Amino acid sequence: MPPSADLPGFLHSVAPILDRWGYLAIGGVIVVESFGVPAPGQTIMVAGSIYAGYGRMNIFLVALISFATAVIGDNIGYWIGLRGGRRIVHRWGKYIFVTPARLAKAEEFFARRGNRIIVVARFIDGLRQLNGVIAGITRMPWRTFLLYNAIGAALWVGFWCTLAYFLGSNLVMIMGQVHKYQWPAIGLVVVAIATYVTLHVRHVRRRRARSEEVEETQA
Repeated sequence: MPPSADLPGFLHSVAPILDRWGYLAIGGVIVVESFGVPAPGQTIMVAGSIYAGYGRMNIFLVALISFATAVIGDNIGYWIGLRGGRRIVHRWGKYIFVTPARLAKAEEFFARRGNRIIVVARFIDGLRQLNGVIAGITRMPWRTFLLYNAIGAALWVGFWCTLAYFLGSNLVMIMGQVHKYQWPAIGLVVVAIATYVTLHVRHVRRRRARSEEVEETQA
């Protein structure tokens, strides 16, 4: 059971908070991160899971508190976005290039694919902190948001808690190796998405062309 000082890398920064406040620290940091406050929510959850692996905390409590506070925090963000976010965007959005026209496009996008975004948002820095606020601003139905947000939170907590619990401090070394190749990986994802979009557009155009040919033949 190593002391907290032995936690390497980025985990060492949350050790004093975790040592002093325990489960309360995990819940508090995650809930504020989830409605937009810059805070190391994922980091402290991983650190708590590593502690649990050494018997210093209970992994089920770490996971349960992380899940509950993630959902609560995202819902706070949702209501912030719903009640005041639109006014803020219309008044100040132009200074950060968020115009009413772009907000309208975001609303349309969320209406079509918002559920998928909410599920994966927990795994992406930036989206993890703001997905609730954005969903509120774009007026996604609350029940839809609640369902997919809970699914995303469950997957996020399950993935990181399980990984950290079983790998322990070795997780930091593994993540360090992963970070070396993050940009090539991102590049591959971008290429894959671009390829998919290109093929999809071609397919749609060909289908429309065939439909037009059929209509001309029937005419």
